[in-house]
Order: sequence, then structure tokens, then C-alpha cells
Amino acid sequence: MNASPLEGAIADLQAAKTTPELIQATKNLCNLRTVGAISALIEVLGFNNPAVASVATAGLIELGSQAVPSLLVSLDEKNYGSRAWVVRALASIRDPRSLDLLEHALATDIAPSVRRSAARGLADLNLIYPEESSKLNRCLLALLAAIKDDEWVVRYSAIFGIELHLLKYNSINKHQCIMGLKQLSSNSESIKVIRLRATLALQRVNPS
Repeated sequence: MNASPLEGAIADLQAAKTTPELIQATKNLCNLRTVGAISALIEVLGFNNPAVASVATAGLIELGSQAVPSLLVSLDEKNYGSRAWVVRALASIRDPRSLDLLEHALATDIAPSVRRSAARGLADLNLIYPEESSKLNRCLLALLAAIKDDEWVVRYSAIFGIELHLLKYNSINKHQCIMGLKQLSSNSESIKVIRLRATLALQRVNPS
């Protein structure tokens, strides 16, 4: 019996040895655009090969919400690279089911790349205002806490997320967010790019 296209693509991926071979095999798997490829694509994220993981992530993002249930249960506690790709995919898909995971990752993950991607995800989940205001508020409060993160790349993403929320939604926490942005725009923040980004956010959300 001949193998199906999916079975053949998975076999090619398993047989690939070099990075170019892995990239091509992963592209072939992505091009099938089938939910049957999801588990294999998620496995690729753990190969510690950014070039290959980038291709797999793009394929998972293209599959959209169909990939979310598998992504939500695929975080590898021992592989921060894999976690970063998973969170990046979830952030790009924007499915509200990712809220708990993104919230937890931003608050607790030891890897800055994971926290940064989580902040990006919380900035723009596909939530409906005002019907889902409580969930939107959870996103905003998580981002507000993240402006105190030790890593400037996470603080930068948090500023972006806060700005986006304040421009799109009428939040009960706007004043608290403005105060946080003002602190980041002051000399108490040691990183110049953060001060500049916070200043820009303030100009956009609080032009007066």
C-alpha cells in the first residue's frame, strides 16, 4: 500500500539529517495544510534549530485555531527554545484559549524570549470589547506587571501591549498604566530605548 502524502512527508522529515534537508522536509509538511501535520510540526520546534523551527512555526500559524489545543499542551519545561516558538505561534494565532498560558508564561517563565513572546500575545488576543472586558483586563494587568521585568526586551513588549490596549479599549486601569509609562519614561529607567518607547506611548495614549 502506498503511503499517504502526510505519511510520506513525515517519513522524509524523520530521514532528514542536514539543516537544508530538515527545512525542505518541514516546508513540504507545512504545504499539506492539514491538522494531521500538527504534532510533527510541534516536534520540530524542539530540534534546537532556529531555521527549521521558524518554518514549522509559520506552518502552525497558518493552521490557526486548529493548532491551538495541541500547542497548549506542548510546552517543554526543559527546552526554553521550544517554549519560545510555541508561545510565538500562540501569540500570532491570537486565539483567546491561549490567555491562561500566555499570562502564566509572562509572569513565571525563566526565559526572556518566552516572556517577550507572551507579552506580544497578550497585547492582541482576539477578544471582543466590551463583552470580554474581564479577559482584556487580565491581559492589561499582566502587561502592567511586566513593565517591571528585569529584561528590557520584555519591558519593551509590555509597553507596546499597554499602548495597544489603551488605544483600542476603554480600560478602568488607564490611570495606573499611565503612571507606569511615566515611570518608564523617566530617568529611573536605565535603558534609553525603553525611556523613548514609553515616552512615545504616552504621547499616543495621553496626548494632553
